[in-house]
Amino acid sequence: MEPETTRNISYIVGILSLAVMVWFISRRAMDNRAEMLESSAPKVAGEDELEGGARNPQQFDEPDEDALNEMAELLGEDEESEMES
Repeated sequence: MEPETTRNISYIVGILSLAVMVWFISRRAMDNRAEMLESSAPKVAGEDELEGGARNPQQFDEPDEDALNEMAELLGEDEESEMES
């Protein structure tokens, strides 16, 4: 084979390899950017799932006396009942 032909084939293979690498790297960069933007986007209520929870959620089913008194205080029911007496 002629040295010039071999050199031309090498150039063509090199250029094609470079084009494929540039395409692959740019595609990968766009995918990474899209994923990063999606993960750092502001959360909309209800779309994000919070991990964890109460260790014993049954304890909140029935309020205790302190919780009822505090709720009455917050609602102003204690003041009304004191005013009525």
